[in-house]
Amino acid sequence: MPDTPPPGTPAVRRRAVLAAATAAAVPALTAAAATPASAAPASGTPASGTAAAAAPRGKRPRALPGGGDLGPNVLVFDPSTPDVQARLDAVFRQQESAQFGTGRYALLFRPGTYHGLNAQLGFYTSIAGLGLSPDDTTINGDVTVDAGWFGGNATQNFWRSAENLALVPASGTNRWAVAQAAPFRRMHVRGGLDLAPSGYGWASGGYIADSRIEGQVGPYSQQQWYTRDSAIGSWLNGVWNMVFSGVEGAPAQSFPAPPYTTLDTTPVSREKPFLYVDGRGGFRVFLPAKRTGARGVSWGKGTPRGTSLPLSRFYVARPGVSAATLNQALAQGLHLLLTPGVYHLDRPVQVNRAGTVVLGLGYATLIPDNGVTALKVADVDGVRLAGFLVDAGPVNSRTLLEIGPPGARRDHSADPTTVQDVFVRIGGAGAGRATTSMVINNRHTIVDHTWVWRADHGEGVGWETNRADYGVVVNGDDVLATGLFVEHFNKYDVQWNGQRGRTIFFQNEKAYDAPNQAAIQNGPVKGYAAYKVGAGVTTHEGWGLGSYCFYNVDPTIVQHHGFAAPDVPGVKFHDLLVVSLGGQGQYEHVINDLGDPTSGTSTVPSTVVSYP
Repeated sequence: MPDTPPPGTPAVRRRAVLAAATAAAVPALTAAAATPASAAPASGTPASGTAAAAAPRGKRPRALPGGGDLGPNVLVFDPSTPDVQARLDAVFRQQESAQFGTGRYALLFRPGTYHGLNAQLGFYTSIAGLGLSPDDTTINGDVTVDAGWFGGNATQNFWRSAENLALVPASGTNRWAVAQAAPFRRMHVRGGLDLAPSGYGWASGGYIADSRIEGQVGPYSQQQWYTRDSAIGSWLNGVWNMVFSGVEGAPAQSFPAPPYTTLDTTPVSREKPFLYVDGRGGFRVFLPAKRTGARGVSWGKGTPRGTSLPLSRFYVARPGVSAATLNQALAQGLHLLLTPGVYHLDRPVQVNRAGTVVLGLGYATLIPDNGVTALKVADVDGVRLAGFLVDAGPVNSRTLLEIGPPGARRDHSADPTTVQDVFVRIGGAGAGRATTSMVINNRHTIVDHTWVWRADHGEGVGWETNRADYGVVVNGDDVLATGLFVEHFNKYDVQWNGQRGRTIFFQNEKAYDAPNQAAIQNGPVKGYAAYKVGAGVTTHEGWGLGSYCFYNVDPTIVQHHGFAAPDVPGVKFHDLLVVSLGGQGQYEHVINDLGDPTSGTSTVPSTVVSYP
């Protein structure tokens, strides 16, 4: 591959054969660098966010306090904070290559203007402004993701995020060279945005939502990308699959040449909850309103639509707190704010109350230790899950995340559950197993950006070692997925059984490590589809869906198709592709028996523009 490929040059990704990053735990920052800026609790709430004291036998536990300090791994800056760049650099040095480490950080900027900063983001690091609008917090400088730690290869730049900031890039263009699980939300870039690493090497991302980029967005080597409800100056190129919904300035529909799938609006969207400070400097959480037929950003015309909650309405959780305490907080009527760190669970976190918010900071991570489900949601309205990672434990969990109980039937169209920037991982950081990663039973659920990943590198990785048969199973009706990334499962990556489901953008790789053809055989069918619509489904629609194979253990494996669906008028797909990465395995068809086979080592997609 040339060092600087021209627009449209395919960029082959081979994560499986690249060296895994260190899995060692991250050492603590120095005292000077780690000291958080003031994280003032809501007025009149001196709570610390620690667990309640144990209650004597037979007595009710002491009520848990709301609000409190956000802990040592939330660094809060204001324009007068000294040595901001030094503190940012210290976090980056620690997190740059700590792909499977335990460090977790949130970098929060109070409203104002910051000059001459370059916030480089490593693993498990989130940066965000604390205004109601991105323009309340301006950085004259950059928020940078590059791939120097990995030889210029950006395909493993996972688990980091930027939100709610205005940027004036030093060079006129900000670099955001990310892969999966790295959202760019509610950002205002007063210039251009470059999505490739500085050497224009391999890249595999990504997701933008509710953002305004005044200049050009240049994907260059990015293989796929989804942009939702935003405004851009222009878009430079596409490699395999570039999808837009509700984006002002998006290129016209033209799949497969160029590979642009463009929807004028997003059917339903509700932006992710976010932390901000009120006029007295206290923390609150803003809950954006639902939009239908959305187009363009949700901010920029006065106060955004939605409601807000004071921090005193949240139990501010710290790593080490028990699942019992989290459930007590929820039972008291508190919401959950998960501060950065790793939380071990011996029972499910149970969300039973309508309108509950569970918001993570800095990639807070939930690990079920004994085979339980990490989090369950009841059949209720308006739950918002956002900003955390679920990491499978060493004992097999039947399900890691359950949105609604089996058989859920209530209509939630007026106030759906939203699952946003909630990521699932099986293996990589260590041994992990789960039969199914995410099950969605509640009707009208919106899954807005997820990466559900059975690890292909790191520790605890192998065909049976981190066994996980199913990625996402949708049983509820009227579910919408916007930005669905699901990869490497032993059987179906996505199995959709509910009626009237819709997916806008899907990215998938089949499991690299299948030992032979027999291991993936699905009865008479060669392999399990990446995305399967159940036989009883009569209405379903998808736009901009791609599946890739890289069977590096046995390159002779043949996958019959990437997609499987009933042949009925109400089941429709637009702009599908399958790709063999360098000839390591092949597809016979795209969907069912339709679409040309892939062949050779040229990594050229086979496409279907419309199904049926």
